[in-house]
Amino acid sequence: MKRLLQKLNRIWKLILLFLLIAMVFSYAMFQGGFVSWFLFYSFLPFALYGLLIAGYPIRDWQVKRKIQKYEYSAKEEMHVEIELKRKTFFPIFYVMVEDSFSSTVGEKIMGKKLLMPGFRRTLTYKYTVKELSRGEHVFDQIFLQIGDPLGLVEKEKVYIQVDRILVYPPFEEMVYKPLENHFEQGMTSSKERVQRDTTMAVGIREYQPGDRFSWINWKASARRNNMMTKEFEQKQTHDIMIVVDCEENKRFEGVVSFTASVIRAILKKGAQVGLLSVDTDRTIFPIRGGESQQQLLLYHLAKIRTTKEITLAEVLDNESSQLQQQATVMLITSMLTKELVDKAGWLSSKRYNIAVFVITGKNEGLSSGEKTLSAFAVKRGIRVIHVSEGRYKEAFLEVMA
Repeated sequence: MKRLLQKLNRIWKLILLFLLIAMVFSYAMFQGGFVSWFLFYSFLPFALYGLLIAGYPIRDWQVKRKIQKYEYSAKEEMHVEIELKRKTFFPIFYVMVEDSFSSTVGEKIMGKKLLMPGFRRTLTYKYTVKELSRGEHVFDQIFLQIGDPLGLVEKEKVYIQVDRILVYPPFEEMVYKPLENHFEQGMTSSKERVQRDTTMAVGIREYQPGDRFSWINWKASARRNNMMTKEFEQKQTHDIMIVVDCEENKRFEGVVSFTASVIRAILKKGAQVGLLSVDTDRTIFPIRGGESQQQLLLYHLAKIRTTKEITLAEVLDNESSQLQQQATVMLITSMLTKELVDKAGWLSSKRYNIAVFVITGKNEGLSSGEKTLSAFAVKRGIRVIHVSEGRYKEAFLEVMA
């Protein structure tokens, strides 16, 4: 319907142009004199140019988008160049260039520019998008429009060119220190560097990304024709399972940013980490280590969305079977609710090691209700850590003290 209306509008403008030519010519014929004929001859070049524009093949233009790179960090600048080429020297009064791209987090950004080509066959339009937001941004089309000076004749063309860029969430450099773990003696905290006990191999398993080169069992690999690594005994585990709260909230970007910072710090320390999130889809990443795990998790965090369908407490209720008792469970949220504390308390009673990180705005603290819930959570064996945006590195200072 929209295309039909646009086509009818172009036809109507072309008819209007012919009517204006006829009206000005009739005025000159019947009125006579210098003024009337001067008006006719002054209007005639504009009218003829409009007719030429109506027959100009804009589809012969070659349009190309150039992007410097396809992976960015949040708040970084992106530079885009649009190159336009045509075969003829036909004078073009103006060309409107419009580039647009949408984001997985719901926004749409457009680059728009009016150019005056004249007789030039090659044009370049550059624009900058400042402070890119987290998400996957998809360029889908470039829109061109040309016309005459009077605006009576316009031609437009949409060129489909799909490009995708990925913007990773912002992060802060921080030092991770293992949180307290449950043992038979009670609660204790570990301050040594996280590492596996490689002095005693208890078995073999298939190679996984993140395994060290020295762990490879070459004899077993040769027998099975597959890469096998040694399985070592671990008396104390430093594995982390992060559960991200995807419930819609104004602090959600802070939750994502803190999660990215924690993941980098944990893997840099030498521990292993997994991730569980439920937004429009349920996504779970097994606990692993290494650079490949970091890239996988950060890629997921770049595209993660909010949801109104499920709360973090409901996620714990539905996914408790996916949580390992020997691993520390980190719940990262921006809202400390009674339902969340009750569910986390139930997991704590089942000997799960639970830590809740509550993200607030800059220089903001917990509300009075959240402070009450925090004290109640501590009594149930749950560690509640308040983290302000921009001060993520302080999250583990209490552990390090």
